[in-house]
Amino acid sequence: MERREFLHDLIAAAAALVAAPSVVRAQILNNKTGIRYLRPPGALEETNFLGRCIRCGQCGEACPNRCIKFFGTDNGISSYGTPYITPREQACILCMKCGEACPTGAIKPIERNAENILAEVSMGKARVDKSLCLSYQGKSCGVCYRACPLQDIAITVGWMEQPTVTEHCVGCGLCERSCIQIPQAIRIIPNYS
Repeated sequence: MERREFLHDLIAAAAALVAAPSVVRAQILNNKTGIRYLRPPGALEETNFLGRCIRCGQCGEACPNRCIKFFGTDNGISSYGTPYITPREQACILCMKCGEACPTGAIKPIERNAENILAEVSMGKARVDKSLCLSYQGKSCGVCYRACPLQDIAITVGWMEQPTVTEHCVGCGLCERSCIQIPQAIRIIPNYS
C-alpha cells in the first residue's frame, strides 16, 4: 500500500469516526460492520491474529492465486491492513504459502498435505442452502463437489449429486466460488461468526 493511499484511508477513517453516531462509532471501532470474510488458512484465532499481524502484506504477495486482499477502513479500525479472503470473488487453493511468508506467526506455517491441512486449517465451514441447490431440485450439478480439494472428506455427494458437507470442511471457499447459482447455494460461514 502506498503512503498516499494509507494517509487517505487514515483521514477518511478519522472523519467517519468523528461524524458517526455512537452506535456506528462502536461498530467501526469493534470490527462489527457485517462484512463476511475469511482469514487466510492457518490464521490464529481473531483476537490473537489481530495482535500479531503487523500488516506487512507478505502473505498476499506470496499467494499465487491472488485471493488475499487487505482491509481498508471498511471493516473497522482494528482490521485495517489485515489480510482477508472473499471466497465468492477468489477462493483459497490451500497452497499454504501465506503461512510460510508470515514473519510473526499470525498465520501459522502448515505443511501442504491433507493430514496437516485437516488438522490445522479452520477458515470456516460450508453450508448448503437446499432451496437454492440445483441438485436438491432434481437437476444434477455437482460443481461444488468437483471444486473441493478434499473430495469425499470435506464434502460428499449422494443421489443427483446432492452435496453434504462434513465436519472435515476447512472452509477454503472453492465450493462457493464455483457454485453456478446466483445467489450461491453453498456458502462458507466464517469461524468468527
